[in-house]
Formats: sequence, structure tokens, C-alpha cells
Amino acid sequence: MMKFSLFSCLVVVSQAVLAQSGTTLPWSERMVTSIMASNPDSISYKRQDGTKGTAHWEYETGVLLEGVKQVWYRTADDRYVNYIQKNMDRYVKADGDIRTYKLDDYNLDFITPGRSLLLLYQQSLPGKEKYRKAADLLRKQLAEQPRTKEGGYWHKKRYPYQMWLDGLYMAEPFYAEYTALFGDAKHFDDVINEFVWMEKHARDPKTGLIYHGWDESREQKWANKETGNSPNFWSRAMGWYAMALVDVLDYVPQNHPRRGELIAILNRFMPSVVKFQDPKSGCWWQVTDRMGDKGNYLEASGSCMFVYALAKGVRMGYLPASLMAPARKGYEGILKQFITTDDKGLIHLEKTVVVGGLGGSPYRDGSYEYYLSEPIRQDDLKGVGPFIMASVEMEIAAENALGKGKTVAVDNYFNHEFRKGYTGEQEPFHYTWEDQQHSGFFWWGSIFRKLGAKTTTVTGAPTAASLKGVDVYIIVDPDTPKETSKPNYVSESDINAIATWVEAGGTLVLMANDTSNCEHKHFNQLAARFGMQLLPKNRNMVQGDKFEQGKISIPAGNTVFPTTRTVYIKELSPLSVKAPAKAVVTDGGDVIMSVAKVGKGTVFAVGDPWLYNEYVDGRKIPAQYENFKAAKELASWLLKQGGTVAPGSATSKR
Repeated sequence: MMKFSLFSCLVVVSQAVLAQSGTTLPWSERMVTSIMASNPDSISYKRQDGTKGTAHWEYETGVLLEGVKQVWYRTADDRYVNYIQKNMDRYVKADGDIRTYKLDDYNLDFITPGRSLLLLYQQSLPGKEKYRKAADLLRKQLAEQPRTKEGGYWHKKRYPYQMWLDGLYMAEPFYAEYTALFGDAKHFDDVINEFVWMEKHARDPKTGLIYHGWDESREQKWANKETGNSPNFWSRAMGWYAMALVDVLDYVPQNHPRRGELIAILNRFMPSVVKFQDPKSGCWWQVTDRMGDKGNYLEASGSCMFVYALAKGVRMGYLPASLMAPARKGYEGILKQFITTDDKGLIHLEKTVVVGGLGGSPYRDGSYEYYLSEPIRQDDLKGVGPFIMASVEMEIAAENALGKGKTVAVDNYFNHEFRKGYTGEQEPFHYTWEDQQHSGFFWWGSIFRKLGAKTTTVTGAPTAASLKGVDVYIIVDPDTPKETSKPNYVSESDINAIATWVEAGGTLVLMANDTSNCEHKHFNQLAARFGMQLLPKNRNMVQGDKFEQGKISIPAGNTVFPTTRTVYIKELSPLSVKAPAKAVVTDGGDVIMSVAKVGKGTVFAVGDPWLYNEYVDGRKIPAQYENFKAAKELASWLLKQGGTVAPGSATSKR
């Protein structure tokens, strides 16, 4: 609670930081900090008289907070997640009811903020059940949403038989993530169908672009009587569709038989969009295919959305690498055309159109003249959110060459714990890539992936087959009988397989724990193969929140951690080392971390699994402890090690 009470003070400090060092901060952080400074308590626009408007549950907050979430993932600065939670808590009641939300409006726009609910529910937070209940309420809306005869969602109850491109972003990423967490996998077909049907009905075969809306009934005045399509291509509408595609793919399982349909749509759609990129500025026009026509203008939100979708699509391997060039050109154009700085050092996004719709009252006919008649606004959240996301993608692109073509695997054989899952089933947890609670490696896995590597899980014993194609293999905290009824202890055959893999160029990471929480005897037999031993000694036994008891200092010049100076590691076992192992971090006469070069490979060892979410995501330990920075530096160092590992790939689990 103290962090929330200090929030406004932190925002004031942020303004000062921006004014002094804004030019050195990444653009994503500059924009989030600027928006937080302007909207410290709730997110709403100013009225014409300068007063703040009434905040309510709506999609613009949702799209902004998606950008804020991605900056939190980039920085581990808890101000960002606190901002998300603060805005959700303005609406979500203890029983999961949502203030100002009306389910019976059946408005897809109301679904978008649900992504923040899912984020918060997956964290280790007191009282988080209310976020799950609120998400269930939004899922109930989708279950009851009116549909076309084919099964596509009406955009709103008051827009019968109409599917709009906007609605794909409003509903589908939430629906896909909810299904991945709690739902029946059959619902992924429902998600995929929305994209397939929208393309089938509204794609123009000549340009490859997709019309803003489609009226199944052909009754709307804006609808073509033969096709049902609206008459023009609006960049932001297509931007929503593009962003929805790349975000939904985060949750549709890799082995889903229809996943390829979404990737195929993306590959038909984005090259068509690029054909209408303004060759001079790199941005996109309000009415996409009418470049330079009278009254038309370069528009910020659509440009940001296209850049985000292109850059993320390339990063995730959905789109060819050649499409990164138009993404970079577009981003450079955005910075030149739309970003301004005020006298306080805060940045602003200009030239975002306030709205674009079809029908309603007064009636919007979808004409060229209509799209040019709507006003534009500074810092419109429909542009700001995508600008933040596009900026994050470009920041990732600047550093993700390091891990390209490499695979990082975490063991789920020696550490094989279970807990009751979201839907009551038993699920693996503790140091898994998927677990976002305190106990997981979600943050460290995200760091590896954003450095360009793939993450996977080795679920069985280490063998030549299971380690084939793995570049970095992480074994963490092998089970004791109190954790798993029948632990898989490290065996001689396991040691031989791992040693052979290391000698061939693999990079092995051994993460132990204190003596009461880790099986040392057999694990030490593996460590001994590389000149390392976990000592029967526990140190840094932290009492409560006396974080100073877990302090480890790293001097300048460290080869593994070049800029990290202070980290937090509690309840760890120190090491003893002999050739070929060498100490790389020591404290108080104890070896905390060690490295051994063996054949073409490398072994790194530490006496604690200290990079799990609880001590990396910035929410618990004081900022002086640089565990997030250390996690990134260690990941970078590990990806640089090793030689040639046998080709192939393990089954990817993200």
C-alpha cells in the first residue's frame, strides 16, 4: 500500500527525470512517463475548458495499459505495474463487478481492458481473485455476444449484423489469452474464425487491403449492396486488425492445426499494407490508398499500429525479415512527423484522429470525406498505446541478434513440482517459463526471448536426443522427497550425457538452493564433473524484509556482469571450486558463482535459483538490488558462450 501512496510523488520525480535525461531514455519510457505525469490518478481526456473528463471502463485505457505492461517487462520498474493495478482498481470491485461496465450493451470495446485483468490475476497478489471474476464477466459477454449467421461477433448490439476490423483487437487477444489460461482449447477455433471471416468478406482482391466494416444484412447505407463492405480503407481499422493478429498468436498453441491460417493471413495482409506506405515520410495516410489526395493526411495511430505489427511479426518469425526495413522506416517517420517535446521535457504524440466509425447518429457514411472530417487530438490514447508498443519492438530489435538461432532449455525432470492449476488440474510450476507468479521463470525466459533466443523445456532425462539443438541447458533446484514423492535424482548416465553435450559446445547452468530446499548429494556428483561442489553451509538467511541480509556486491570489471554492482540472493549455498572451475563472484570469503570451461562448452553455477520472478520483476526488492539487470547480463553472457551443438530442436514451450 505504501507504494500506491507514494505514486503521485514518483510521477513528479519522473517529470524531473525526463527533463534532465529525457534524450537518453528509450522512447517507450519517455512516452509512458509523460502520460503518467499527465494522468497520475486516472486516465481521461481534458474537456475544452481544461478540466479532466469522467473516467470510465473503455478500450482506450486497455490499449494504453498494454503498452505500459510491455514497458514494465522491459524495465522491471514497479511504477508501471502499479499504474496498471491502480487503474484497474478504480473499476473492479471486490466481488468482480466492474464499475461503469454494462454487459447487456454487448459492446466489444468493453473487452479490451480485460487483458490487464488477466495480467494482474497471474501475479502473486493479495485479493487477486477479483480480477479473475471480472475477467469471467467479460468472458460471459463474449459467450452471449450477438453473432452473424456464420458466427462472427456483431461489433455492438446496436450495430446488428456488422463486423468491424476494430472488434478483432477489442476482443480476440483477451479471448485467446483467457482460453489459454482457463478455457477449453476448442475456443481457439472461435478466435481464428473471426480473422478468417473478416478477411473472406472484407478483403479487396485488387489492393489486398481490408475494408473497415462488413454488413451481413446489406441494410446499412454505407454497405455495398453486393459485398456488404464499407466504401473505404481506414488505416487505424486495419491497424487494429494487424495488431490483433500478432497478439493472438502469442496464445494460440504452436501445435494448433489452424495456427498457420493466422500466419498466412498476416503474410497476405502486411505486404499489402507496406505497398501503401508513404515513400517520403515512411508513415501511412488516414485513408490508406488515397496517398496525397486532397484533404488526406499522415495519421499517427495507424502508422504506429502497422510498425508494431511489422516489427513483432518479424521478431516472432511470422513475417519475412525483409519487412523489418519498412518497419524501421515507418518508426523513423513517426518520430519525425508526430513526436513533439514540451518545455517540461514531456513528449507528445500529434495527429491521431479522434474517432472513425460507421452508422450511428449523426450518421457516418464511411465516405472519403467522412474520414477526413473527424478531428485529430494530441496524445490520443489510441495512438499513444501503439506508439509505446512500436517503440518497445524497435528497442528489442536493436539487441535481439544475440540469441538468433539459439535455444535455451529449462529442466522439468529433476525439478518436477506440481500445484493446483487455474481450472483445478495439476500443473507443473516452480522455475518454469510459463509461470508468472513469484515461483516462475517467466521474466528470465522473456529476457532470453527478447534477446532473440527460443525457450523450451526438457521434460525427460538428459540424453543426446533430448539435448539435441539445445544451446543453453538450465538445471535448477533438484527436488527432495518433501517436494516430489518420487524425485528424479541425477544419475551417472545423466552426468555422462550432460558432460558429453557440454564438451561438444553446450552451455550448462547449475542453480542449486540452500541445503533444506535442494537435493545436494546427487546434484553435487554432476557439479563435481566440472570442478564444483555445493558446500553444506547456508548463508544470507534473510529475516523478513531485512533485504540487506541478502546483499551481494559485484565489483567493476566482472566478465559476466559488466555493469551490475549489487544483487539480492537469499538462503544460498556457497561453492568450492577447483580446476577447471574458477570463481566469478565472491562475497565475504565465499564463492557465490563459478564458471568452468570444458571442451568447447561452458558451465555456470550458483547456489540459489535467484532469478525467479519474485526477485526480478521489481515489485518486491528495493531498486538498489539490480536483479533484473543481472538477469539480462547473465542471459547475454550465456548466449555468447559455447561452440557447435548438434542441430535439431526440442519441442518449444513458451
